[in-house]
Amino acid sequence: MTAQARRKALAALALSPLLAAVPATAQESQPVRLIVGYSAGGPVDQGARLLSVALTKELGAPVVVENKPGANATMAGSEVVRAKTDGLTLWFAASPTITISPNVMSKMSFDPARDLTPVAPVLSYYNVLVVNNGEPYRNTQELVAYAKAHPQKLNYGSAGVGGSNHLGALLFARRSGIEMNHIPYKGNAPAMTDVIGGQLSMMLDIISTASTYIQSGKVRAIAVTSPQRNSSLPDVPTFAESGLEGLKGFDVGGWYGVYGPKGMAPEQVARLNKAINAALAQPEMRKRLKELGYEEWTGTPQKLAERGSRERAMWATVTQGIVVD
Repeated sequence: MTAQARRKALAALALSPLLAAVPATAQESQPVRLIVGYSAGGPVDQGARLLSVALTKELGAPVVVENKPGANATMAGSEVVRAKTDGLTLWFAASPTITISPNVMSKMSFDPARDLTPVAPVLSYYNVLVVNNGEPYRNTQELVAYAKAHPQKLNYGSAGVGGSNHLGALLFARRSGIEMNHIPYKGNAPAMTDVIGGQLSMMLDIISTASTYIQSGKVRAIAVTSPQRNSSLPDVPTFAESGLEGLKGFDVGGWYGVYGPKGMAPEQVARLNKAINAALAQPEMRKRLKELGYEEWTGTPQKLAERGSRERAMWATVTQGIVVD
């Protein structure tokens, strides 16, 4: 072996430990898929895209949103359940699929409590009831009176059977003593299109996306589902403010969280949790979320897991008798 060949061989041996570490380093710069179980343009998609921009800065790698609507967002969850545990495929989940779907779906392809790894809470949200501009009622009292005088005439849309805006509207109807027809969609965005067009009378939609349509005059806001008025819609009263006995203390909201497949390494979860919390703490991100009417809700994977478990038990009592095939 020549002197030059020996030098090359020794250099290769010296570099071998560094080369062995390349896959882990390279993996951190690979694109991260953020799966969303609803259509593009809806509120969950909006929240995911806001997070993806901020999280890209924290991870130093592109975070790409992929929309996979269907089956009450369980198609998206199923894809994440089947994914590798390398942290490159994550689910941006809305709470209904974690807390409501297990109580109402007769054939759910996975168990959220058993088959996922909680990574990080993201935010909390509330809904606002919006109606087509041609409807004659302008507040909750007038809506309830109209519904009682015209049984089964009002149609309301939702993101799907068992979704939070389906059950929130159902709870409103039950507590105010009225009957309405439920029309499920594959996401909030197409339902909102039909409210604007007059094919639907109304729907509950997440404040963050509904506020744009309200402020542009495309729909009319009736009430918010939060216990206090929302800062982004200060002129819209709460359901509890209606004065109707059955709506006292009305409080129906939801949240978003990030999950990965079962079996992720604790250090991988900790790295992603730290990055997501840092992304949500970025000043521009916090400002934008507040403008959209979201409420801050961040923390540990345990915090996400505990809320999911607690609310699954709560919704079990509300959803009795509702079954989704």
